[in-house]
Amino acid sequence: MSVKRWLRTRGSAVLTSPLYRELRRSKAALMRRLGGQPAVVHYFHQADDPYSDLAARALPHLASSYAIKLVPHLVSAPDAGAAPEPQRLMDWSLRDAADLASALELAPAPWQTAPSERLVTQAQAALAGISDACDFAAVAANVRHAYSVGDEAGLTDQQLNTPGIAATGGAAAALADGNELRMKLGHYLGAMFYFEGEWYWGLDRLPYLEQRLKPLALNKDVKAFVSRLEASVVALARPDIKAQSSALSSSPSDSHRPLIDLYFSFRSPYSWIVLPRVIALANTYNAQLRLRFVLPMVMRGLPIPDAKRFYIVSDTKREAERVGLPFGMIADPVGKPTERGLAVLHNAIQHNQGEAFALSFMRGVFADGINARSDAGLLQLCERAGISAERMHAALADTSWRAVAEANRAEMFAQGIWGVPAFRVNEGSAHWGQDRLWLLEQQLRQATKSAA
Repeated sequence: MSVKRWLRTRGSAVLTSPLYRELRRSKAALMRRLGGQPAVVHYFHQADDPYSDLAARALPHLASSYAIKLVPHLVSAPDAGAAPEPQRLMDWSLRDAADLASALELAPAPWQTAPSERLVTQAQAALAGISDACDFAAVAANVRHAYSVGDEAGLTDQQLNTPGIAATGGAAAALADGNELRMKLGHYLGAMFYFEGEWYWGLDRLPYLEQRLKPLALNKDVKAFVSRLEASVVALARPDIKAQSSALSSSPSDSHRPLIDLYFSFRSPYSWIVLPRVIALANTYNAQLRLRFVLPMVMRGLPIPDAKRFYIVSDTKREAERVGLPFGMIADPVGKPTERGLAVLHNAIQHNQGEAFALSFMRGVFADGINARSDAGLLQLCERAGISAERMHAALADTSWRAVAEANRAEMFAQGIWGVPAFRVNEGSAHWGQDRLWLLEQQLRQATKSAA
């Protein structure tokens, strides 16, 4: 490994370490207190984003529970660099946000179809300039209703129960200000909360924000909303989800085993922290697991902005800590390391060693700092999965993995999903993201029940 790569690997371990995180937090809190400033939580709302609709519902709770200044900002959709498939993203968000709302028992759910450009413009005008978080949430609820009714209703600002300011350019100015601040602070999405150096995405990451805000709590009681949130989003994604299978009366026979397709990338940190848990679920439900490897987005001509890469790494670290997996000593496998790893994986799958090698490789590059670019590093990853040097070199000489990776990518895209990790059971509906493992278990439970 070159000195430059060695420094990057060690640097990633330092930057993702709990000690460094606590030092940053302590410094921010100290500077705030010394300056006599309030604790400020910024919320960035995208008017046509269903995740933002869900996140905005938490604003009154946050404002009434903590001694904070909660500031809402209006932002635009992410640019093509951060979201290269805008229509796919919209279609997926509508579906996924509905699933999340149902799981959290939040009603009504976000709208079912993408709002027209005219309605979005109206909504932005209605939300622009509202500084009070509770008022912002109330108008967001009116927007939700307007979107659900549809464009043919000819909705006006009065029907949104807000004064129209579009003519004054207020919406454009608010969007420009929100976008500028979001970029300055280092993000690209809507439905984001920001507090003293750290980002929290929507309802899925709200428990992390509330954990940080506990010292600022105005009410020590745990509210029902937060309890449901933690139970539905956090607990269901924990690795001990396997224990819940004890309620099953029987396991399916080998001839009726559920089939899990897992789409993943060797450069995706989220793929690493999902893989062991998917394997555990497959074992629990006597399911067959097919590893559908794809090339990383950046190796498919879709560059990832720095802000997106940095957020993913920091977010993966706290999620890895939550589920008890190592992460942080990163030897970035982009390029040749991934290609070499996929060549070996393709061979390993044919010898029923795919899971063992995938686990070894991903732990190696994301937690152990092993350089898969070198033969010595790759061999280390192979040997702990039971693959010999002879097999490794034979696999590296075989390029047939490329066609398989492309077929997997095409299959994934055909299901309306373009990112990893993603999964489905018995070739049914696919779900995307390690935050949705509870949906995978729902599918497995249904498949098991049907096979019984």
